[in-house]
Amino acid sequence: QVQLVESGGGLVQPGGSLRLSCTASGSILRINNMSWYRQAPGKERELVAIIINNGATNYADSVKGRFTISRDSSKNTVYLQMNSLKPEDTAVYHCKAVVLTGGAYYSRDYWGQGTQVTVSS
Repeated sequence: QVQLVESGGGLVQPGGSLRLSCTASGSILRINNMSWYRQAPGKERELVAIIINNGATNYADSVKGRFTISRDSSKNTVYLQMNSLKPEDTAVYHCKAVVLTGGAYYSRDYWGQGTQVTVSS
């Protein structure tokens, strides 16, 4: 019932920037929070950044000062601005939304299919 569509990934050189977008659509009553995860080759999936209803944000230590998460609630969209990219940022990036849908009694997690970010010279 809910779809998350991501865009903005690609290949960039070290020090470059990318802006990821993720838009949720479907039978949505409320989105409690939205977040970005990534999984790099040979590594476990990690939380990159999260933004909750009141606008509070949290970041992984590895991206603090370089990445910024933001949200446009009117569009059900979350963004991840990534600056000063490093090779170790290379990963598949997934967005997640905690969504209460129409007719449901509880919220659940919905995931996007992922977008590849590659940082290499």
